[in-house]
Amino acid sequence: MISQYFAPTKVIFGQGAENEVGTQLEAFGAKRVLLVYGGHSAEKSGLLGKVRNILNERDMYFCELGGVKPNPRISLAREGVKKYAEEKLDFILAVGGGSVIDTAKAIGYGAFSNCDPWDFYCGKRVPSGSAPVGVILTMAAAGSEMSDSSVLTNEEGGLKRGCNSDYCRVKFALMNPELTYTVPDYQTSCGTVDIIMHTLERYFHAGKGLDFTDNLSFALIRSVIENGKVLHKNPENYDARANVMWASSLSHNGLMATGNPSKGDWACHQLEHELSGMFDIAHGAGLAIVFPAWASYVASTDYSRFAKLGKNVFGIEGEDEKEAAEKTIESFEKFFASLGMPVSLSEINITLSEENLSELLDKATFYGKRTLGNFRVLQREDMEAVYRRCQ
Repeated sequence: MISQYFAPTKVIFGQGAENEVGTQLEAFGAKRVLLVYGGHSAEKSGLLGKVRNILNERDMYFCELGGVKPNPRISLAREGVKKYAEEKLDFILAVGGGSVIDTAKAIGYGAFSNCDPWDFYCGKRVPSGSAPVGVILTMAAAGSEMSDSSVLTNEEGGLKRGCNSDYCRVKFALMNPELTYTVPDYQTSCGTVDIIMHTLERYFHAGKGLDFTDNLSFALIRSVIENGKVLHKNPENYDARANVMWASSLSHNGLMATGNPSKGDWACHQLEHELSGMFDIAHGAGLAIVFPAWASYVASTDYSRFAKLGKNVFGIEGEDEKEAAEKTIESFEKFFASLGMPVSLSEINITLSEENLSELLDKATFYGKRTLGNFRVLQREDMEAVYRRCQ
């Protein structure tokens, strides 16, 4: 199978990167901008005020759409599509983290095709283009600033679905690590887990990949673990913020799958999407719960893959492959817990009823229409076993 690496986003990285927003908007032909953001943090930090001033200084028309929430809702994206058309806008500027960027991407799809953006997330339509999107990044986690993906939640039914298309790749990403200083510790830890998982999802794949890509993956994960520990104690360490921010982008822009026979397994993400769609769990926290459960269930598929990971990330030596695999899974679980992440549903006071479990499995299988993963293909009964291990 041929792999493809495509990363067209212009990145401006470092202190003061956000000051380039006017120049970049003009370079991409923006004249009428939709400014998309989340809650009060961007306002309180002064970032939104700075952006407004820059746009006003350049006589650039803009209107605003705030209120993006974690596990972003399709209802707000629909509002954005309507506003984009009514105000005759020509560019979308996302100021925030993954949820804001994913909302902007959904608006971009809907605005370009003049339709309900949910059509692209439920599989009714395939994107044929997008309104242009630019980003000022304020949180390192999702990697959406350089990825081809976005994930939205439909409040009607609690469905959380993704859409992947190169059309949504953003035009520019302005990345100042200082803008992430005020991210709360819990959210920083959630982001740390998400970054690691974007690489692990690609590391676990069917068939033989490239050792070079594996080595890139190991280096990225080691760096995120090292710097994640620093940020847990010192959230305003610039070097740690910078390393984690850049790792976030590289973890999810396709680089960590280049040369591999598939784009990765992704069962953990799909299983977690249903949990956070049902219970509104923070995505990174949900992944910290799902990964150890999934890994312990599938490890026997290829103990050597886990052992290689453990040796190169945690220095696990001198064990047979089964024992090394088990120690590798345990090491990830301990690291997640050390950041204050839950590693079981019971830690966040969630107990899956049989009714909950049946609904999760219906949604995860698309009501019997799909399996999950390719490192080990999960049937419905396998997914049930993983969910039960999450409790």
